[in-house]
Amino acid sequence: MIHLNNIWFIIIAIFWVGYFILEGFDFGVGMLHSFVGQNDAERRVIVNSIGPIWDGNEVWLVVAGAAIFAAFPGWYATMFSTLYLALVIVLFALIVRGVSFEYGRKIDDPRWRATWRWSLTIGSLLIPFLLGTALGDLLHGLPIDSSHNYTGSFWGLLVPFGLYTGLTVTVLCLFLGAAYLTLKTEGALHDRVARLSSRLGWLAALVTFGWLTWIHVGLGVGFFPNPLEVLALFAVVGAALFAESRSEGWAAAATAMGSVVGSLFFELFPKVMVSSTNSAYSLTVSNSASPSYTLKVLSVIALIFLPLVLLYQGWSLWTFRKRLVTPAAPPAGSEPATSRVVGAVDRSEADGPG
Repeated sequence: MIHLNNIWFIIIAIFWVGYFILEGFDFGVGMLHSFVGQNDAERRVIVNSIGPIWDGNEVWLVVAGAAIFAAFPGWYATMFSTLYLALVIVLFALIVRGVSFEYGRKIDDPRWRATWRWSLTIGSLLIPFLLGTALGDLLHGLPIDSSHNYTGSFWGLLVPFGLYTGLTVTVLCLFLGAAYLTLKTEGALHDRVARLSSRLGWLAALVTFGWLTWIHVGLGVGFFPNPLEVLALFAVVGAALFAESRSEGWAAAATAMGSVVGSLFFELFPKVMVSSTNSAYSLTVSNSASPSYTLKVLSVIALIFLPLVLLYQGWSLWTFRKRLVTPAAPPAGSEPATSRVVGAVDRSEADGPG
C-alpha cells in the first residue's frame, strides 16, 4: 500500500527538481553574463534572455518550501531552524538578485550599472551553492538529538560532502545556463557561448562523476547506483558531447541537473534528514508527516494547481523561445543606439542590469 506521506515526499522531490532545472539556467545565465558579455549590448542580450521568465521560475522554490511546511511540519521545523542563517543569506541573495533586474538601468552611471551587474552575478552564484550545500547536508547527516533539534554550530553545516554537493549544483547551473544561451543568442556571442558550453560540459561531467562516487564510497549507501544516478551520468556526458558538436543539448543538460537532484532524494528516502548523532534520531517520512486528512486535502490542491503551473511554465518558454540579436554598433559620429534588444520584451529591456 502506498501511503500519502510517501507520495508527498515524491512530490516535494519533484518541486526541487523543477526548481533547479528552471532556475538552474537562470542562475547560470546570471553567473555568466558578466564574463561572457564583452560589452554592454551583449550583457543586455544575455540578461534579456531570462527577463520574461526568471521570476516565474522562483515560484518553484516557494512551493517546495510551502509543501514541506504543510506535508512534513516536523521536517520543516528542524531543517529551517538548523539552516536558519544559511537560508537568511539565500533570502538576501534572492532579494538582491531580483532588485538587480529592476534597478540596474535606473541610473545611467557606469558604477551604478557595475554594482547591480555584480550583484546579479554573485547572487546567482550564492543561491545554488548554498541550497545545494543544504540538500547535501540532509543526506550526509547533521548532529540532531532525540527531540529533533540541531545541536551543532553554523560552521558544522559546512560538511565536505555538503559543500561538494553545492559545488556540483553550481557547476551544473553554469553548464545549463551556457547551454540555454546557445539556444537564445546568435553571431559572435553565440559562438563564444558555444565554446564555453563545451568546456563547462566536461567539467560538469567530471564533477558529477565525483559526486556520485562520493555518495557510494564516502557515504557508504551501497555499491550499485540507482537508476537516476545512471541517468545523471549518461545525461551529463551526452550533454557535453552535444555541446562539443554544437548540437546545443539544453534538454540533456536539464536532464542531468534533474537527475542529480532527484538522485539525492532517492538516496535520502525514507529519511528526510539524517542524524549523525544516532540513526534512531533521524527524521523520516513517517515521524515528521502531517495527519492523513491534511495530506488528502493537499493532494486535491496539488491535482488542481500543479497541472496549471506546468502549463504556464511551458507556455512561457514557448512564447519567449526566439533568439535575441545583439544590435550593431552605431556608425561613428551618429547618435548612440538605444538600449533595445531585438526579441526581448519591454519589461526586461527597461529594467535589466548592465
